[in-house]
Amino acid sequence: MNHNIKKGQQKLKNSFMNMKALTYDDILLVPQYSDIESRSHIDLRTKLSRNYGLLTPYVASCMDTVCDSRMAIKMMELGGVGCIHRFMTIEEQCNEVTKVKKFMDDNRMMEKWKIDDDWHTNILEIPIMAAIGVSKHDIERALYLVECGANVLLIDVAHGHHKNVRLMLEKLFNILPRYIDIIAGNISTLESAVDLCEWGADGLRVGIGGGSLCTTRVQTGHGIPNITSIINCVRAEERNIGIGTIPVMADGGIRSSGDIAKALAVGAECVMLGSLLAGTKESPGNIVERLDGSLYKRYRGSASLETKSTHNQSTKHIEGESTTIPFKGSVSYIVEKLNDGLKSALSYSGCRTIKEFNKNAEWVEITNSGMLESKPHLL
Repeated sequence: MNHNIKKGQQKLKNSFMNMKALTYDDILLVPQYSDIESRSHIDLRTKLSRNYGLLTPYVASCMDTVCDSRMAIKMMELGGVGCIHRFMTIEEQCNEVTKVKKFMDDNRMMEKWKIDDDWHTNILEIPIMAAIGVSKHDIERALYLVECGANVLLIDVAHGHHKNVRLMLEKLFNILPRYIDIIAGNISTLESAVDLCEWGADGLRVGIGGGSLCTTRVQTGHGIPNITSIINCVRAEERNIGIGTIPVMADGGIRSSGDIAKALAVGAECVMLGSLLAGTKESPGNIVERLDGSLYKRYRGSASLETKSTHNQSTKHIEGESTTIPFKGSVSYIVEKLNDGLKSALSYSGCRTIKEFNKNAEWVEITNSGMLESKPHLL
C-alpha cells in the first residue's frame, strides 16, 4: 500500500470515529422527478462480482436452512443466485452444485440469461455460487466445487478482515482458473474494503452483526449499522482511496423491498437474503404442522448452537439463535413482490437501472418520529 493511500485511510479513520452510524430505519429516500411511464421499463440487472452479473439483485444466503440446490435453481429461474451452504461434506456440496449445473445447461435458461456486452463484462455465463471456509480442508473443497461447475466462490466467515482470509485468497488465486470469481467478507469498514480489494477479492460481502438471528453485536459488542457499513465500503473510490470498482453485496438486516432499495441507493449492487427466503417451499428443511394446523419451518443462524451441533462443530463462540417461522409457500411469490417494490423505488427516484440508482438516489436521515410516521400508524 502506498503512502497516499495510508494517509487517506488515516484521515478518514479519524473522521469516522465521530460519525453517527445509520441503519435502514434511520434513513428515507428522497422522491425525485421521474419521466418513467411504466415500471415495466425498469431494468433490475446488476453485478454480483467482478465478472458475473444477475438479472435481479438477490442472493440466497449460504445458510443451511436457506440455500441448497433446490433454492439455487429456483433463484436462477428468477434471475438471482443462490449460494449453496458449506455445512455438509465436500461430496454432498459438490452433488448440490452438480444439480444446479445440469439445470443451467438447459438452452432456455441460457437464453433467458443472455446479457448484452455493453452492460456486462466479457464473461456471460450464469453464476453458480457456493460457500467455502478458510481451513486447509477448504482448499480441497474449492477445487472440487469448481470442477463440478461452480464459478463464484464465497469465503464465508463472520470476520472477513482477517489474516486467514488474506491467506485463503492468495492460495486460491494460485490454483484456480482465472474465470473463477471470489467474493470475500463479511466486512464493515473502509479499511477492510481497501485491504480485501488489494488482496484480490472480486466482490465484497458487507455487514457484521445485522442478521435477524445474529447475536454478534450482543456477544462481542462489535459491529456497525448496515447503511453506514455499506457506505464505508462502496464510497472508497469516490474518496480517492484507489481500490477500484468491486461490487458490494449488502448482507443482514433486510426485511423488505424498501430496505433493499436503501441498500442499493447507498451503493450496493446486490443483497444477500436470509429470513426473507427462509420458510419457503424451496428452502432446506421439513415443514412442521402444529396442532392448530399452522405450518412452520426451522430457521437458524450459521453460528447458532443448533447449527453447530447439527454439523458436529465446536459449540464454543455461539453468535446466533434458532427459531421456527411460518411456512411461506414458493419463493417465487416473495421475489415477485420484491421486484414490484424495488421497481417502484427506482421509479420514485427517476431511475431506470440499478446503476443509475447507485449514482443518483438521494436520502435523508430521519428522527424516531419520522420512523414511526413511515409505518402504518393507525392500526
